[in-house]
Order: sequence, then structure tokens, then C-alpha cells
Amino acid sequence: MDRLSCRSCEREEEMNETIKKFKVFWAWQDEKEEAWLREMSLQGWHLRELPFPTVYTFERGAAQDFTYRMDFITSSTKRDEYFQLFRDAGWVHLGQMGGWQYFRKPSADGSAPEIYTDVESKMQKYGRLLTILIIFLPIMMINLRTVTEYTNSPAGAILWGIYLVIFLIYVYAVVRIATRVMKLKKKI
Repeated sequence: MDRLSCRSCEREEEMNETIKKFKVFWAWQDEKEEAWLREMSLQGWHLRELPFPTVYTFERGAAQDFTYRMDFITSSTKRDEYFQLFRDAGWVHLGQMGGWQYFRKPSADGSAPEIYTDVESKMQKYGRLLTILIIFLPIMMINLRTVTEYTNSPAGAILWGIYLVIFLIYVYAVVRIATRVMKLKKKI
């Protein structure tokens, strides 16, 4: 009897096992991130929380085919209605990371359900993200100018180089998201 209890405890402990994964996805890689989360579920690791950007906490469970979808929202108004809409459609809200909302739903017959079934809604999603990126672009440019003034010292030159790389990645993100919006517009 004790032996069975111990085995049961081991299985229960195994089922409550969690892991943290560090993985970087850029703003334009939301579909790649969703596919990775689905693959983790197929291996029995289900997203539990997003404690910090680029850190994912997974809980061990039975391998299941879950579809993960992300949405980008900026407004806090009508949040309750927003989440209720997803709940009514069978989606479970898992958390958020920097404006990105993470949802999960069991896949039906191996097909991945979508939260946006029309092109215009997808355009709005990326449009919201693009708006935020564009709002902060002038701030990034002003900061680049400010950092340039301190390049006389070796530390200042290193700081300028680091900031320049960050700025270029930021501009690249704006271009990638804008390109995605333009491609979606062509589908209309």
C-alpha cells in the first residue's frame, strides 16, 4: 500500500512540475511564438504564466494540442468586455507581456482556431502595435542624438554603439510591422 501511495505521489509531483524557459521573440514574430507554444503543449508543457518579458513558465501535463494566440491591446477601457468576448469563444487568458495578451484553446481536429478570422481585424491588431512603435520612435531618435554628444570618451563610444544597435532593431521592427500591415491591405 505504501508503495502504491509513493508511486501516486511521484506521479502527482511529476504532474505539478514546472520549468522556466528563456526565449526571445521580436514583435513581428508573434506567429512563430504561437507555433512554439503549441509545440511545447504537444510535448506536455503548457504555458502557465509570463512572469517577465522573454521568460515563460510551463507546467507539466498530458501532451495536448492547444492553440495559442496573441493579441495586442493598449487601452484599458472595456477590458472586461474584451476578455469576456474571448471567454465566450472558449479561449483561456493566460497572461500578458508588454501589451500582448496570451490566449489558449484546445485545437479541434488538428486545426488551429483563430481569434481573427478576417483580414481587417488582423490589420487593426498590427496597426495598434505599429502606432505604439511609431509614437516612441521620435523619443528614440532624440535619445540617439543625446547619446552622440558623449562619444568623446571610450565609455561614451561603447554606450553610443549599444544604443545604435537598439535603435536599428527598433526601426527594423517598425518596418517589419508596417510591411505586414501593407501585405494585409493588399488582401482586401
